[in-house]
Amino acid sequence: MTLRECPEGSRARIVSLEASGALKRRLLEMGFVPGRSLRVVRNAPLRDPMEVEVMGYHLAVRKDDAFHILVVLE
Repeated sequence: MTLRECPEGSRARIVSLEASGALKRRLLEMGFVPGRSLRVVRNAPLRDPMEVEVMGYHLAVRKDDAFHILVVLE
């Protein structure tokens, strides 16, 4: 499943990034590294962006970018 499909409050582990080039590099720099755990904190009122906690800090991720992050729920 993709990060975009995860409900609020769920915990997941990153499996892989289905992106390339600049997008993949930016996601890796933000901390979306395969094998790491994350938590979906909440969604914005119109469901874009979503707030995600990775490595103890909070990130706002656009749904279009979250579509490229494959996760498995924990």
